[in-house]
Amino acid sequence: MGTKATKAYDGFTAEERAAMKEHAQELKKQSRRGSRADKAAEAERDVLAKIAEMPESDRVMAERVHAIVKTNAPALAPKLWYGMPAYALDGKVVCFFQSADKFKARYATLGFNDTAELDEGAMWATAFALTGVTPEVEERITALVKKAAG
Repeated sequence: MGTKATKAYDGFTAEERAAMKEHAQELKKQSRRGSRADKAAEAERDVLAKIAEMPESDRVMAERVHAIVKTNAPALAPKLWYGMPAYALDGKVVCFFQSADKFKARYATLGFNDTAELDEGAMWATAFALTGVTPEVEERITALVKKAAG
């Protein structure tokens, strides 16, 4: 019987550790915010600031995703989630944008958590690769966020 070489588990990547640290900072910041309106306004400013930090290709897509969500699913509140722009309903993250640069990936991702209830039969997508936001992609994102927001 031959042995198969296995790679030792090295733990989390530097990018994953950085995302976890960002999430811890986000939670601390949320707990220190004032009124509900102040929290919402500051959360949106944080999301817009995070988008502004992205490399141009990711930033352009994130700006379009943000505008689509704000216009078509106003019930979803912008917030940071592991250092990514995310949109929550009743405090639970429904969808998020992950820049390609953040995890050194080939493409950006628009992801949905189980609270989005995008269920279609026995199998459905919960994440979508984004390389650009064309009018057709905008239509698909619009339909997804509307469904996700209920």
